[in-house]
Formats: sequence, C-alpha cells, structure tokens
Amino acid sequence: MEHPSSTIVLQVEGLHVSYGAFKAVSNVSFDVRAGEIFGLLGPNGAGKTSTLSAVEGLLQPQAGTITVAGYNVKENPLHARANLGVQLQATNFQPELTVAEILQLYAGIHGVPLTKEKLKDILVNINLEDAAKKRFGQLSGGQQQRVSLIIAMIHNPQLVLLDEPTTGLDPQSRRQLWERMESMRNNNHGILLTTHSMEEAEAVCDRIAIIDHGRIIAIDTPQVLVDKHRNDPEVISVSRRGKITLEDVFIGLTGRAVRS
Repeated sequence: MEHPSSTIVLQVEGLHVSYGAFKAVSNVSFDVRAGEIFGLLGPNGAGKTSTLSAVEGLLQPQAGTITVAGYNVKENPLHARANLGVQLQATNFQPELTVAEILQLYAGIHGVPLTKEKLKDILVNINLEDAAKKRFGQLSGGQQQRVSLIIAMIHNPQLVLLDEPTTGLDPQSRRQLWERMESMRNNNHGILLTTHSMEEAEAVCDRIAIIDHGRIIAIDTPQVLVDKHRNDPEVISVSRRGKITLEDVFIGLTGRAVRS
C-alpha cells in the first residue's frame, strides 16, 4: 500500500451525536489523510451511520467539530460539500434515466463541463462504453456501483465517503471496485470506507478504526491491530482457523452477540 501523505482531508474531533436520551456517538475523534483508505468498522448500531451523516452535514451533532479539506462543515457547509464525494450502499438514481443522462445531470449539478468526448472517456474507463443509452435500472449491481462511484468522483473531491460499496457484489465486481479504490488513493484522494467485510478492510485499508457503542475502541493499521491483540484471551477464544485475523480481533473487541 502507498504511504499516505501528511495532508489531512477529514478531521473529526470530539464528535457527539444524540437522539433524545440515546447517545449514538460519544467523543469520537479521527482523521483521514490524502492518499489513504481509512476504514470505519463496527457492528450494526455502533455509530457508523451517525458519524457519516455528521460528516456529510446531514445532521447537526450536539458537540464536536468536523472539517473537510480544511473547511468546517458547520461554518462553511458549501465549501466542505464541494470537496466531498459520497457513494451510498443503496444507489437511488432514477432507474428510467440512461447512464449518459445521469452522468450529465450530476456533472451539471457540480458545474463540471462534460463534452461528448469526456463522457465517452468516462464510460470507457468504467468498462461501460456500450451502456451510454442503457437505463440505470437495467444495469447489474456491479455496473450500478461503477456508475455511482464515478458520480461520487465527478467533481474531483479531496475526500470520498464509501458506505459499504461492495455489499451484494460478486467476487469479480468486488475486486474491480477494490482496484478503483486503490487507484483513487494513488491519485491522492482520501477515502473513508465503511464495510462489514474484514477481508475487505485487511485488503484495502491503510488504517482502520473500530467503533462500538458510539466510541472508538481501537485505531491503527490492520496488521498492528492483529499483532497487538493476538494474545488477548477474548480474541484467541473466537479464532476458528488457528491464525489470528482482523475478524477475530473485531469480534474479540466488540463481542459475539448479533446486533439488530
């Protein structure tokens, strides 16, 4: 993996998010650097979605500061949003629009000129050169994710949020998406990735943070976390293959209970 630069494209400090009396996120702090894939891992209900929503500016936290590319999300929301790209797990583009229409629409929203030649280059780059006139609803899951990722990147943001982007994809489509993430990292974009796949986190993330019950309980490179916890009794007790993995560490730290 490429060594990330020292430029911070996302800074989260002392984040608190509550829904009534329920504390969804409590004193969460981390940063994402340019040229880095940073994984945010946690069981269901751990606080990942609330954290992402706060970064996107979709909810107002009770406390804490968030800066994207140096812009405070609360004080300069338009500048922060202009430096942010988002790919959600569930794409919500209108299924009756063609691929070309969707790309032209979002390029226009971001004020990005999109000539016929540039549109063709984009489609060739994502191996959909013959799908310009296909309706989005006719695409496979992997093809839809490729279009979704291009739209997240169409304005060349410094930070990209990827929310479980490979869920439901076949192995070939998943590997292809990993390669695209790595290409984005190599082009100095910062990526904040959420995933339930420990294999994915080990394969592509430079660093990861494990969040549980609204708090960050571990943060480091995947290998350092494995090395640090390989002798923990809880981690050893959940290991099923004799070799300690990131999944063993994750379950050892967050517990065996299934979250709803």
